[in-house]
Amino acid sequence: MQQPLTILITGATAGFGLAIAERFAADGCALILTGRRQDRLDALAADLPARFPCTVYTLCFDVRRRQEVESALQGLPAPWQAIDLLVNNAGLAAGFDFIQDADPDDWDRMIDTNVKGLLYVTRSIVPGMVARKKGHIINIGSTAAKTVYEKGAVYNASKFALDALSQGMRIDLLKHGIKVTAVHPGAAETEFSLVRFNGDAERAKNVYKGFEPLHGEDIADVVHYVSHLPAHVCINDLVITPTAQANSNFIYRHS
Repeated sequence: MQQPLTILITGATAGFGLAIAERFAADGCALILTGRRQDRLDALAADLPARFPCTVYTLCFDVRRRQEVESALQGLPAPWQAIDLLVNNAGLAAGFDFIQDADPDDWDRMIDTNVKGLLYVTRSIVPGMVARKKGHIINIGSTAAKTVYEKGAVYNASKFALDALSQGMRIDLLKHGIKVTAVHPGAAETEFSLVRFNGDAERAKNVYKGFEPLHGEDIADVVHYVSHLPAHVCINDLVITPTAQANSNFIYRHS
């Protein structure tokens, strides 16, 4: 039986991040939860310990802002510094347009969050793992890291970058005994499409019509599984889709 982990989850206030937090809270883990919405973080800090035998420490910052990331994570209190598992979950898609019509502000938002934000957080946490010769990084990617689709060029590029970074991290950290896993979900009904379509709930809902998409709990179960394997075993790369989905371009929808 493994000891409960100290786990840091970015983007923990909704979607995959929230489901992952709840899954590990049930194990009695020490949870460091980060996000941009203080009210949701406060609610989690009150709710999770009331329902589960866990402890919670929250940090409100935007992963896109390097100074905020460094200040928050490098200033962790001593009892919270030995992080066993880092889940780089914070990410988003912004806009759904042909490359010639897209808004460059959307490009900046995706690249700054999905690529640079992941790097800023990882850079703040990994030195401690290296010093302890122990740790596991799980990067939440997407099937968009494997198959490019129309109107998604920059989102695809950001997730292809995450895939490459995961491979590079694995090589760089190999001699330190640190595991690196990339988990690539397919179509999942979270806030993802609502954010992509700028709050258009009807358009977001239509994305998942005609099939059962993944749920946050599905990804939480996968993250939990890959983080609880024996010390000599690491799942490097995992793609998970709804049964109705083959890849980013092919979903079978019932009429």
